[in-house]
Amino acid sequence: MSQRPSSGRIIKAPENFLSPAMIAEVQRGRRDFLRGAFASAITGATATVASRAVAQSTSLGDPNILELPEHTKGLGQPVAATPYGMPSKYEANLQRRESPGLTRVSAASVSFCPLQGLFGIITPSGLHFERHHQGWWDIDPTKHRFMINGLVKKAKVYTMDDLMRLPSVSRMHFIECGANTGMEWGNVAVPTVQYTHGMLSCCEFTGVPLSVLLEDCGFDKLKGKYILAEGADGSSMTRSISIERALDDCFVAYAMNGEMLRPENGYPLRLVAPGIQGVSWVKWLRRLEVGDKPYATKDETLHYIDLMPDGTHRQYTSIQECKSVITTPSGGQTLMDRGYYNVSGLAWSGRGRVKRVDVSFDGGRNWKTAKLESPVLSKCLTRFSIGFNWDGSPAILQSRAIDETGYVQPQMRQLRQVRGTRSIYHNNAIQSWKLDTNGEVSNVHVG
Repeated sequence: MSQRPSSGRIIKAPENFLSPAMIAEVQRGRRDFLRGAFASAITGATATVASRAVAQSTSLGDPNILELPEHTKGLGQPVAATPYGMPSKYEANLQRRESPGLTRVSAASVSFCPLQGLFGIITPSGLHFERHHQGWWDIDPTKHRFMINGLVKKAKVYTMDDLMRLPSVSRMHFIECGANTGMEWGNVAVPTVQYTHGMLSCCEFTGVPLSVLLEDCGFDKLKGKYILAEGADGSSMTRSISIERALDDCFVAYAMNGEMLRPENGYPLRLVAPGIQGVSWVKWLRRLEVGDKPYATKDETLHYIDLMPDGTHRQYTSIQECKSVITTPSGGQTLMDRGYYNVSGLAWSGRGRVKRVDVSFDGGRNWKTAKLESPVLSKCLTRFSIGFNWDGSPAILQSRAIDETGYVQPQMRQLRQVRGTRSIYHNNAIQSWKLDTNGEVSNVHVG
């Protein structure tokens, strides 16, 4: 199946052309393959598709114009053919893709969201990134129970019916894994934005505010300083969250994008913790415990921590700091000819709204302010765009976000000065895309 351009004159990254053997190599996480063979396959396939597209667009007497297609002469499919709507078969290339070697066992899986093919700020439910620590489950909602205990006047157990009768909220928020962009720490230039930043999604979630539930149980307002959120999967994922943040904007969600949660996203109940790294958005949520101090669980003292230059561990690093990335054009894509392009990307901050995004076409020497597309919401993805007239010269595209607190997204060298070189998590450095004279775009490390 040939690929259509993602916009007027940009060819998509042809990741669907990978052979089974190549996919196996990616899943085993061989860095030499990521640097070499994977990039070579993308380059070769893109060149073939680009040449074909150019030839078709310049041919005279295009039969697609001169001849009536079948769909204008016949009867289409009935409504009943698709009781649950599915994307067009021509969009089959746009899909979540498995982690190239980030996890050790298949049940501890990661799949990356195809940011390069999305529009606006909402992630379709079927493309939302996945991160599981012990695989996912499709739990019977009639048997699922949710408990609140600890420093409360009355411990309570809720059924899903109980929860759905309580006052609810619907809000749009981003969720980002703490390991997103983690491979860039190790100077591994993975080929596409799906692999550099694809552990990121943004949806409308619906559920019950934690403030309502905690008040319902009569939590201790003097001694209660933290809550422990516990999941019902095999890993019993547990995370500590301060009571202030829990009461501010956290809620337990049963719906996403207007329908019940998908199983891989925590059905029938998950925690939504806006601005906090995704591991704290505990899926298959079964219990909240109110306590007087952090719980020091394995996934907040041994995992999702940052090794600092002096050898100490930075723990409880919950906030996802201000960050942005250009998604079009981005790694693996090809500009078919010179001229005007609309450069577009995403920005976000765990501390509130994005205030401004600047874009550079010369590797950070000069910056221009991009347009922020509405809506611009707190702890939500923001779409930005800016015009670019490409004259065929080499270029390095970067974006730099600034949030409403005044925080400026750092360059990698600035981040390394503070965090050292041995980190895995919480990389919010500026991403660079190299545009060559032949129109090919690739990942490059600058600064």
